[in-house]
Formats: sequence, structure tokens, C-alpha cells
Amino acid sequence: MSSNPQPDRSSSGPLSSTASRIALGVFLAIALFFLWSEHRAHLYGALPYVLLLACPLMHFFHHRGHGQGHHHGGAGSQARQRPEGDRS
Repeated sequence: MSSNPQPDRSSSGPLSSTASRIALGVFLAIALFFLWSEHRAHLYGALPYVLLLACPLMHFFHHRGHGQGHHHGGAGSQARQRPEGDRS
């Protein structure tokens, strides 16, 4: 009987070698480049709509944070009224 010891492959997976990791990194870099270059036109085409949508959202959230629109009478509303003698 001859017993040939099997090499322990539990710690060495398909990505354990440096060459495999470099090849995977190069492949991912190329894939990301082509995804960006092909879909960039779609992103730039949607940019005006994103800006138009951002305007009302910013208006809503900025005024909500200041507490405006919730005061009914008080020092803030009196300061905005015109003096009685001013008819301009």
C-alpha cells in the first residue's frame, strides 16, 4: 500500500494566488470603464430633470427647517406689517 499525501487545499482557494487577484482586478477595472463610458450619456441626459426635481425638494426641506409657515400672529408677523401711515 502506498499512501500519497494529498496537498492541503483548504487554505488555497481560486483567488489565493497573486496572479488571480491581479487578473480579477484588471477585469473589474475594464468592466467598470466600459459601464461608465456606455451609460454616461444616460446619466447626463437625466441631469436636467434631476436639477428640476431638486429645486422643489430643497424649497420644501429648507423652509420646513426654519419653522416658517407655522406662526399665526406674534412678533414675526407684526414686524412684516406696514406702519399705518405708510400707503406706498
